[in-house]
Amino acid sequence: MAEEQVRILSLDELRTHRSTKWRDFPSDVLPLPVAEMDFAVAEPIRALLADMVAHSDLGYLGPIPELAIAFAKFSQSRWNWSVDPEQVHTVTDVGVGVVEVLRQFTKPGDKVLLSSPIYHNFYTWMDETGLEKVDVPFLHGVDGWEMDFEGIKRAYKSGIKVHLLCNPHNPLGRVYLKEELEQIAELAKEHGVLVISDEIHAPLTFAEATFIPFLSLGPIAQEVGITVTAASKAWNIAGLKCAIVVSQSKTMNKKLALLPPATHYRASLLGGFATATAFADGEPWLNAVLKILDSNRHFLKTLLVDKLPTVRYEVPECSYLAWIDLSTLNLGENPTKVLLERGKVAFNAGQTFGPDTSQFIRLNFATSQEVLSEAVDRIVQVI
Repeated sequence: MAEEQVRILSLDELRTHRSTKWRDFPSDVLPLPVAEMDFAVAEPIRALLADMVAHSDLGYLGPIPELAIAFAKFSQSRWNWSVDPEQVHTVTDVGVGVVEVLRQFTKPGDKVLLSSPIYHNFYTWMDETGLEKVDVPFLHGVDGWEMDFEGIKRAYKSGIKVHLLCNPHNPLGRVYLKEELEQIAELAKEHGVLVISDEIHAPLTFAEATFIPFLSLGPIAQEVGITVTAASKAWNIAGLKCAIVVSQSKTMNKKLALLPPATHYRASLLGGFATATAFADGEPWLNAVLKILDSNRHFLKTLLVDKLPTVRYEVPECSYLAWIDLSTLNLGENPTKVLLERGKVAFNAGQTFGPDTSQFIRLNFATSQEVLSEAVDRIVQVI
């Protein structure tokens, strides 16, 4: 399979973009918070979109069997995961998918388990559905971030209805071990808990780690689990609005069939077919992007060791989000606010991911190494 070249966009070109990343801040700010890549979109996707626009093919999304078939083929090739295309359901985006699944399986006041620090919209989804959050934070030691399985077991015994899993993990960049996922599946089976596995970052797993789709674990996981995912992160097409919800048991699939029909029709026509194209024809581009991201994650480590040696950064196993501990820099209660005001560089604030991580920032390294160097220099200037 030929490898596609990936063009890294210049800052001048990026500043013409209309996305929130480039409109949320003044032009003198270097923005590195939003999870989108500073790379040109894969050629097969660009060609599809250009053709659809040229032919005024911009109506409503209807049946799209191509999407489920493409995802099944990609999953088999990438992860040796056999997906039934008949159990792939289209939704607007991952957030909408999770919310609608929660509405189908819970009622307001039910308890949902998550583990902070966690992607901040997990909290938004709890608020939207009126569910009670049960937080069992990750344990942070000398060997990195570990799951608190004793705390998780207590939470299961307390009567949770859903375990909301970020797999692989955002912002920690951590890929779960098979044994960890199997333990979660067994607990869910024992206590009658639904596991929703958000696997949006899975295609961006680096070579030293092995991503395990939750539903690939076998009958127990398939009985208790649902996967929600999308091509939006891996192929940089979040604005096109399309995601999928996947089951692997007839019982779960019957429940997903009761999702409101609008969860399908509110996805976009462009997004649906761009997603199908990404899974069907986008793997060469994805492999090329992973090489760039692999280089960047280690380049960032070198920069921080050289210029900010007291800062703690564990090189992630997946995706393009760095989770960085700035506590030794003594920047106050909200380091991101100080860095924005005095350094004109923007990151995600650690406190939005959990109550105990205010000294962390999340940095998007899916950009040029020149931008990464400038970002670290701006931090140095502040201190």
